[in-house]
Amino acid sequence: MQNASESSLVGEEYEVEVGPVAHGGHCIARTEEGRVLFVRHTLPGEKVVARITEGEEDSRFLRADAVRIIEASKDRVEAPCPYSGPGKCGGCDWQHAKPGAQRRFKGEVIAEQLQRLAGLTLEEAGWDGTVMPAPGDKLPAGEVPAWRTRVQYAVDADGRVGLRKHRSHDVQPIDHCMIAAPGVTELGIEKQDWPQMASVEAIAATGSSDRQVILTPRPGGRLPLVELDKPVSVLRVEERDGGVHRVHGRAFVRERADDRTYRVGMGGFWQVHPQAADILVKAVMQGLLPRKGDMALDLYCGVGLFAGAIADRVGEKGAVLGIESGKRAVEDARHNLQDFERVRIEQGKVDQLLPRTGITEVDLIVLDPPRAGAGKQTVKHLAGLGARRIAYVACDPAALARDLAYFADAGYKPRTLRAFDLFPMTHHVECVAILEPAAKGS
Repeated sequence: MQNASESSLVGEEYEVEVGPVAHGGHCIARTEEGRVLFVRHTLPGEKVVARITEGEEDSRFLRADAVRIIEASKDRVEAPCPYSGPGKCGGCDWQHAKPGAQRRFKGEVIAEQLQRLAGLTLEEAGWDGTVMPAPGDKLPAGEVPAWRTRVQYAVDADGRVGLRKHRSHDVQPIDHCMIAAPGVTELGIEKQDWPQMASVEAIAATGSSDRQVILTPRPGGRLPLVELDKPVSVLRVEERDGGVHRVHGRAFVRERADDRTYRVGMGGFWQVHPQAADILVKAVMQGLLPRKGDMALDLYCGVGLFAGAIADRVGEKGAVLGIESGKRAVEDARHNLQDFERVRIEQGKVDQLLPRTGITEVDLIVLDPPRAGAGKQTVKHLAGLGARRIAYVACDPAALARDLAYFADAGYKPRTLRAFDLFPMTHHVECVAILEPAAKGS
């Protein structure tokens, strides 16, 4: 019997023909013996030498990097970022692909997940198959949109900041992240050493000049004196409870979307692309078409982005209930929406709190669940509320497809689906599906 080290295939190389793109930023290939490889840094149709990075003799599949390109795809470009490539930064998946090809790959992944997990064709999903870039992101090959308004830098043992390598705790030191927004870059985080820190997160708000740095010290580590190139507030993650505490400056940043200002406190969730909040609100409102007097639910509501947009449109006789599990996000949402008398924000997990509200009927629902999706029981409960339309905002196409299958079982079908490339250079993609009762017809 082999021991673990003898059965490991890490470092082995195979010459392979690369097949289709798969969910997760890699492509599928097979060795001559039929082993399945998930290969990064390659493109469909290429012939490459793939070096195994994870897997053993009896593994169901192996992970690999393309370390030599024998026959290149016409979609390949030289990666603009010097930290992109096998064994380097794991933040981007598609630096080596033309921008149009990246969006095509994302569309292929969404289509594959819809078909495999929900049994839906593009036509049945109400989607034309395109993934739309954000305005201004449509750049020539070799140029990279600087979109990431929140960057979490890891810190190595020498106090240098960098980004994690793919599926690793190892740090790739960097002196510039090409996808970081200008507001992050101008802070000059990469120019400094950060001794005794485990991570440094930088946030550059959209629609205000607010800048924030969140420091996570190593165990027993002391905070450095933070002197950056621009005014910035500083927060600290406590070792005891993981809570975030203000060191100096504001405890929140002000974000702007749909002609409203939103307070986002203590590093709370906000869309990372500077145009994402506006793009998603527009897609959700165009899909739901709220009417005066409607009763709506905003689930996993964060700081109240969609609740505020709906409240604006349903008028004084309408009402919105938001549910959010994060205590600080609930405080922010209540602050952000305090001028709407008929908006209520409740704290709790959707699957636990929603059944306890006593609500039996609503006109509209918007849900923006975490990456794992809403799940069967929550979907079943929502379908029982008889909403005219449901907007599902999804950051993971697999979770979306699974939940669409549950909605189908519960009597709801997609009316439209739209996909947006709000994470250029990565495999991530945002979708907005608008659902309606299946009995209604097309």
